[in-house]
Amino acid sequence: MTELHPKVRQRLDRMVARANELMAQSSAPEYLDKPEQLSAIHRELGEMTPTVQRYQDYLGKLQQLEDNRALAAGDDRELAELAALEIPELEEQLRREADALLDSMLAAEGDDSRNCIVEVRAGTGGDEAALFVRDLVALYQRYGSRMGWSIEPMHSVPTETGGFKEATFAIKGRNVFHAMQFESGGHRVQRVPETEAKGRVHTSAATVAVLPEVEEVEVHIDPQDLRIDTYRSSGAGGQHVNKTDSAVRITHLPTGTVVACQEERSQIKNRQKAMSLLRSRIYEAEQRRVKAERAAERREQVGSGDRSDRIRTYNYPQDRVTDHRLNRNFALQQVMEGKLDPIIEALQHDLRERRIAEL
Repeated sequence: MTELHPKVRQRLDRMVARANELMAQSSAPEYLDKPEQLSAIHRELGEMTPTVQRYQDYLGKLQQLEDNRALAAGDDRELAELAALEIPELEEQLRREADALLDSMLAAEGDDSRNCIVEVRAGTGGDEAALFVRDLVALYQRYGSRMGWSIEPMHSVPTETGGFKEATFAIKGRNVFHAMQFESGGHRVQRVPETEAKGRVHTSAATVAVLPEVEEVEVHIDPQDLRIDTYRSSGAGGQHVNKTDSAVRITHLPTGTVVACQEERSQIKNRQKAMSLLRSRIYEAEQRRVKAERAAERREQVGSGDRSDRIRTYNYPQDRVTDHRLNRNFALQQVMEGKLDPIIEALQHDLRERRIAEL
């Protein structure tokens, strides 16, 4: 297509109007002494600016195509021939630009450009499930490293066998949530556990929740709705462990949501990270409620941790990973090395098609 659908044009026009509004707000005197609100304005403006600029470039090329078509139909034969020669290339450029613009708009309207917080929990399978959590965390660390992202540990509950009952960490970088959102759900592993003497294959499970990271001004939390407890951190940590009450647990009383952070030595930093996780949990719950009301429930819902509830299976005896949403197999070793790109790209294409259909 060389021309965008009218509904897409309307949404892009609204985005341009919103960008102009934000530009005016960013220089308004009443926001100069409100750094948090000003930061949120700059973040929203920064997220939509590439799409707005791309749309303006598209409109310029579209006007150029219309001018060439008018010249090609004119009386000046020499000028008409020159204009006609440029039309096929302009049409091809506009086709490519329309597709790219649609992707950019859909990403800007969602949470794609946000950082994220990842929670991995052991499900069915005991110690082997905890070891699987360890392996999934290592997988995401490798993938994040390949993508140039930074990973910040937030909270973990280690086991004596070297695994984790649960592990929470933040990932920061370019378009993190755009890629990581597809990891939400149940993950199943089939392999011979390290502790299995008879060589029998066991099936274990873990759940992954990927939450978009949100700014403080985007989710209002009344301090009176919070119960904040401090305690001494556990696990590896040398002399620091059990010496100070640096770990923080926050309970949001209206919803019963509980978050914890113990990875930092500073109680203040742990509290900041715990509040970030709490905001993301509340934001994601509200997003799911809105989508459920529209009968458009997310495909990548986090499951119960039961063996039968899964989005992906890691089959070690057969050396393959099966993504059940795509109904496709991938090389196990490559995936565990952090090469998630083929899976992520296929899922992104599927999401793009569904978003276009929803327009």
